[in-house]
Amino acid sequence: MPGRKLSKADLVALARFRCWLRRFLRLTREVPRRNGVTALQYRLLLQIDAFPGREWSTVPELAERLQIKHHSVEALISRCETAGLVSYSATRGDERRVEVRLTPSGKRCLECAGRLHRDELVEASRFFVPGFGQDA
Repeated sequence: MPGRKLSKADLVALARFRCWLRRFLRLTREVPRRNGVTALQYRLLLQIDAFPGREWSTVPELAERLQIKHHSVEALISRCETAGLVSYSATRGDERRVEVRLTPSGKRCLECAGRLHRDELVEASRFFVPGFGQDA
């Protein structure tokens, strides 16, 4: 309803949502650090393990999903490999394509940080309820 004036309830809901969003973004920076990785390393681990239909990803796919340059993804993968979080190998049948996978250590790190983020998203579901933004 583009022309409708904001109600007090709308403003309260928006303020609560913005507060939750800031808390979630702060957690997104802090939780990975508590697990010994940077926020970007955590995002890489998440994108590798969450790739639809398989347990690995390629460098171009990760660059797209992380919205960073190809060479930056390669450097990030290298740092994560040094930390024991990922491994990579050439794809069977295509030596030019590399499959990046989580190591058991990477999976444990992702599980710890991911559990806290999931709990926050469950809490966020209360912001996306029918009736928000509509007159009572």
